[in-house]
Amino acid sequence: MPPKPTPTHFLCIPLAGAQLSRALASFRADVTSAMSFGLPEDAVRPLGTLHLTLGVMSLKKDGVDQAVDILRGLKLRELLAASRLAKAANTSAAVLALSGGDNNSSQSSEANGLALTIRGLHSIQPPAKAAVLYAPPSDPEGILYGFCKQLQKPFQDCGLMIDENRPLLLHATIINTIYVKNGGGSGPRGKRREKLTIDARDLLSRYDDYLWAENMPITRVALCRMGAKPIEGTDDAAYEVEAEVGFES
Repeated sequence: MPPKPTPTHFLCIPLAGAQLSRALASFRADVTSAMSFGLPEDAVRPLGTLHLTLGVMSLKKDGVDQAVDILRGLKLRELLAASRLAKAANTSAAVLALSGGDNNSSQSSEANGLALTIRGLHSIQPPAKAAVLYAPPSDPEGILYGFCKQLQKPFQDCGLMIDENRPLLLHATIINTIYVKNGGGSGPRGKRREKLTIDARDLLSRYDDYLWAENMPITRVALCRMGAKPIEGTDDAAYEVEAEVGFES
């Protein structure tokens, strides 16, 4: 079986805002303190890298051009409105099934954008040997997952987006030990060092209900290149944006 192609790009919903910035700074100060958990600074992801990944792609030049064209053709408000209608239809059907009668409610929701709450902290791996900790988005309307699947669809239909054959796990990576200098990579004579892991059980308990951002407006969807780069003159980093589309497009 041929090896999987190396991902070069990813489709994402960038996360930003003053509340998220303050919450991450407070979290970083705590978990990297020697008086607390003493984690390496590099383990905590920079603010400019926080996002919800929708899918990854392995693209050559023509593939990049095609992906950019698809992205710029997306009408986010229309997709969001469709997600709301689908949710409303499913809810109405459930109400009718339970009541055995007609649903005379005529409530409708306009596609006025999308706001998310990011709360809590979870581990990808077993918490006692964790490498990646993430914050999940809360979706009171129940439309985020469907909206994100709609964003994926045109890229998957034309074969650009890698199908990972698993449900979409929407998450913002907060800690990833792969970025810790001297925490992994190649050892003597090219031998692979054991992946750096942490016992995150107490950390997860402390931040189980931590509020990263509340009602944070989502303004755009972006196609980014893999590999975050430092932002000159700051301690932040960000991914290079190949193209993006906003709700006003």
